[in-house]
Amino acid sequence: MIGIIGGSGLYEIPGFRESERVRINTPFGEPSDEFIIGSIGSRDVVFLSRHGHEHAIPPHRVNYRANIWGFREIGVKRIMAVNAVGGINTRYRPGDIVLPDQIIDFTKNRGQTFYDGPRVVHIDFTEPYCSEMRSVLLCTDGGILDGGTYICTEGPRLETAGEIAFYRNIGGHMVGMTQMPEAALAREATLCYLCIAVITNYAAGITRERLTTTEVVETMKQSTERVKQIIASAVEIMPVDRQCSCKDALRDAEL
Repeated sequence: MIGIIGGSGLYEIPGFRESERVRINTPFGEPSDEFIIGSIGSRDVVFLSRHGHEHAIPPHRVNYRANIWGFREIGVKRIMAVNAVGGINTRYRPGDIVLPDQIIDFTKNRGQTFYDGPRVVHIDFTEPYCSEMRSVLLCTDGGILDGGTYICTEGPRLETAGEIAFYRNIGGHMVGMTQMPEAALAREATLCYLCIAVITNYAAGITRERLTTTEVVETMKQSTERVKQIIASAVEIMPVDRQCSCKDALRDAEL
């Protein structure tokens, strides 16, 4: 079963057949929204709107632990997450789609782990994204940009030009507010996880233009159909059995 995290309407992708909607109570509270369960071809798919169907949950208030826990409880083994990001690397243009391969975490006040004690677990997060899933996605669209470091900030404010200059100096390629702790929690849950990053704007100071949420929304709208096609294609060709190491993330990780 494959999970999709994104905005409202993303589940309206080619070939998707909805079967039911469920709400799940977790030990960490309620997920962002109801889970939409259905299928694409012969594959079972589950959708969740990260910010709720009315986009009323800001990134620093998303219950990431409940969301990931809910996916696992339903039976999801892989997650594709769609994220709007600002471009730091000047090779990016608004509308580009990137599969990052690294994360630098600057979040501050979020529930970071399922293991707050008495169990103590240290997962290996050297490679934060599933290599098997990344290989599959790169086969679906020749225009996807491969690799890049996602800087995750706390939000909800946008970054200063000085912060972006710093992030660029330490190797950041894009900036967003929703990859952490989402990606790390997926690893703790032994789920495969991948980020589909949509460059919606240039980050602060990259150009002289003022940053607006209107630009972000409009660029996401323009990119949505392409993202849907990528997801539909990826679901169809995703291997049934997992050959990556994500499923073994807890092996030798507990003290």
